[in-house]
Amino acid sequence: MTVTENVPAATASLPPLAARARSIGGSPVRDILAVTARPEVINFAGGLPAPELFDAEGIAAAYRDVLAETPARALQYSTTEGEPALRAALAARTSARGLATGADDILVTTGSQQALSLLATALLEPGDTVLVERPCYLAALQAFGLAGARVVAVPGDEHGIDPGALEELVVRERPKLLYTVPTFSNPTGRTVPAARRAAVAEVAGRCGLWIVEDDPYGELRFEGERVPWIASYEGARDRTVLLGSFSKVMAPGLRLGWLRAPAELRRACAVAKQAADLHTPTVNQLAAARYLADRDLDAHVARVAAVYGERRDAMLAGLADALPAGSVWTRPEGGMFLWARLPQGYDTTALLPEVVRHDVAYVPGAPFHAGEPDRATLRLCFVTQTPDEIAEGLWRLGEGLRAA
Repeated sequence: MTVTENVPAATASLPPLAARARSIGGSPVRDILAVTARPEVINFAGGLPAPELFDAEGIAAAYRDVLAETPARALQYSTTEGEPALRAALAARTSARGLATGADDILVTTGSQQALSLLATALLEPGDTVLVERPCYLAALQAFGLAGARVVAVPGDEHGIDPGALEELVVRERPKLLYTVPTFSNPTGRTVPAARRAAVAEVAGRCGLWIVEDDPYGELRFEGERVPWIASYEGARDRTVLLGSFSKVMAPGLRLGWLRAPAELRRACAVAKQAADLHTPTVNQLAAARYLADRDLDAHVARVAAVYGERRDAMLAGLADALPAGSVWTRPEGGMFLWARLPQGYDTTALLPEVVRHDVAYVPGAPFHAGEPDRATLRLCFVTQTPDEIAEGLWRLGEGLRAA
């Protein structure tokens, strides 16, 4: 009898991942949070709102009311552009802050991070140039990188982008868009003054440039006067996309953001959203609209901002003892972050492991740079911990830096 051996057939290798997926790394912030998840770590690395300040009762009531009164609608598919009640409420809030807006000007997104992805899809071809601040919000660099864009940083100073340098780059590079977080920037916490905003708007109008103005933190002001959106300046009215979010003022778990854009670009983003997720969850939108109708969000934000201001003050009070002599840092008037630069020769990425061994963490500044990084920089989030925890965390930070 002949015995036939059962030999597995050879298998072919699978096709590779797309080049854009292979070339773009993950988020260093997320990687740090995974490493520092131990409860004993005082974590200044995350960009997390303080959970004890969420209006959990008010949000829960909004969901209960929506599910009790309109369950079929709340649990059904919705339109891509967003629930009319929420779009109308967002338009009213935007208009009240000085930028006339109708409900049809708004596209609701699944967090404002999705808005960046939709804009990248609608505007960018591989190889197109995008201009950003130096340093820049990390997830924006990821979104533009995944789109295959060439990302170029615009020189600036403590007041933000230099309009003259911006114009030179627009003429030379012919970029599609400028991305900016002009109010309480992530990562620096700085705010671009009104005159500088007007100059940026003028460059965009004269040279032909889209502006993507991201404003997730603007309502979290604890001192100073509000500065108008770039979108409100005449030269930028027809070429600025304004992004907003409930993540920092209501709750990030809702995953609710929006964009306000000119009609043609907004329609292109809606088509991109249809391909991405069809629409943002209906029940979340209706609950947010109900919350806005029944509760005073502005009063809630004022309470949150007051607490955040105390926490910023606690961090500012302890930085001089925690950081090496010669360090400098920002003094934000709102938002969640401040930015520090250690003296020449320090590398905050190399220092981080020793700091984490002292049960405290920050985000090194290098990943926030397009192009050559400034390795002596770091970002600190001051809103998640209490003043006493911040004081303890800064003491640990100083011990860790001295031990490295």
